[in-house]
Amino acid sequence: MSSFFSILYVLVFLPSVVILYNIFPKKYRPIVLLVGSYIFFWSMSGKLLVYLLFSTLSVHHIGLWLTNLQSERNLKLKEVEKSEKKELKGLYQKKQRRVVLFGVLLHIGILLAVKYTPFFTENINSLFGVLNIPITLDIPKIMMPIGISFYTLQAVSYIFDVYREIISADRNLLKIALYMGFFPQIMEGPICRYSETAHILCEGERTSYQGLTMGIQRILYGMLKKIVVADRLNSLIKTVFDNYSQYDGGIIVVAAVCYTLQLYMEFSGTMDLVIGTAQIFNVKLPENFRQPFFSKTVSEFWSRWHITLGIFFKDYIFYPLSMSKPLKKLTTKARKLVGNHLGPLVAGAVALFCVWICNGLWHGAGWNYIFFGMYHFVLILTGNIVEPYAKKLLERLHVKKKGVAYHTFSVVRTVILVVIGEMFFRANGLRAGMSMFKNMITNFSLASFSDGTILTLGMDAQDFMIVGITVAIVMVISILKEKDVSVREGIAKRNLVLRWSIYYALIIFIVIFGAYGRGYVPVDPIYANF
Repeated sequence: MSSFFSILYVLVFLPSVVILYNIFPKKYRPIVLLVGSYIFFWSMSGKLLVYLLFSTLSVHHIGLWLTNLQSERNLKLKEVEKSEKKELKGLYQKKQRRVVLFGVLLHIGILLAVKYTPFFTENINSLFGVLNIPITLDIPKIMMPIGISFYTLQAVSYIFDVYREIISADRNLLKIALYMGFFPQIMEGPICRYSETAHILCEGERTSYQGLTMGIQRILYGMLKKIVVADRLNSLIKTVFDNYSQYDGGIIVVAAVCYTLQLYMEFSGTMDLVIGTAQIFNVKLPENFRQPFFSKTVSEFWSRWHITLGIFFKDYIFYPLSMSKPLKKLTTKARKLVGNHLGPLVAGAVALFCVWICNGLWHGAGWNYIFFGMYHFVLILTGNIVEPYAKKLLERLHVKKKGVAYHTFSVVRTVILVVIGEMFFRANGLRAGMSMFKNMITNFSLASFSDGTILTLGMDAQDFMIVGITVAIVMVISILKEKDVSVREGIAKRNLVLRWSIYYALIIFIVIFGAYGRGYVPVDPIYANF
């Protein structure tokens, strides 16, 4: 299996797991899911399955270690005098923090070693060259298992949640294994907390007719986005980004917009398939997208895009840092120096910087990813700083923030800023991104649209028409969803004939207009590489 969208997955693997899941007695169904998950992982990464197994076993052990310390502390608290309780709590908190530090360093360390060693080695060699040090380190080639960035964050969240006593460590290794390796979410998320999915995964409830049909409905919608739009745009995007110096700024703008569209259609389409697959097994996974292109600010955009990653960074990096004693002291001092508005932003900026440097590096080992993180850090921090001043200016100019004109301006501005950021994200290195941005600004031209160049980039007029129609369909559904109108539920309430006519029409549309077959190179899942 090459991806969730391969024929082998859709027509063989998934139906087989669903059938076996429902044939076996209830108590064995979680085992069917786990075996299916490991077969899926092995088909993608082979013997690298050992990484997932090690992470699962270590998380299980560290969680029990923390819970045992907590139980031991609670027993001793009953035996000591009131005056000694504070000291005892502090002692056990230090012990638990050491365990947490060990667990986090273990899992993040493996991720860093596997994913970033070549990047760090290349930069050390560059530094040696600048300093005229005659040493060249060999750049190692390390195989990276699918989904390591995703299940590593789930492991870290589990360790922290046990430490914070939000959950108790589970002694059932099967539950831990399914939480870490459930096959629909192993490749691209969403990033779940243990309390969200672990217990429902092990309940083993039989697939219901409603769960099956609603799941298939969601899967088909995801395939529409991925196969018809994202994969079809790939030829144009690859052509321009690999040969950007040959094109004017107008073509680069088109490629940047197409890549942002491709990334959204691929990732949100995969989430549709993942959530739909989970729904077949009665598992409700958290949503990862909420109409991000209707956002009025960059900050709002990132609260609607890859939602579970943003929640992870907020809960496990931003809040712990901003509430730490050093940053609280910094906030107090800053308030006195620069006032009540800018003061808290000083400490917040430190935490925000850490979030976005982690966000950039999490996506990939490259300076363009780091720049991508810093770009959004600057945009969000600037927005926080100027917000009250902008509000006053709008009031003086009698501009209504909730008016159609200003709302439209805010959305368009946000989309433009996001597209520029995604261009750097996709560029073949930071220098390439800088050159593309410069060309986009200084050499913008519409000549390539009139002389036919736009139709020589891997997409013809029919391709553009198909993409346009499909994007319009997705846009209409998104607008209705933004207004709390569920198209999925509306279809599900229709009579049997109409409902299945819509499903079959969608299948036929995907089969006819999907980007596959001769002339198309299969496109690997984009986010699986992150």
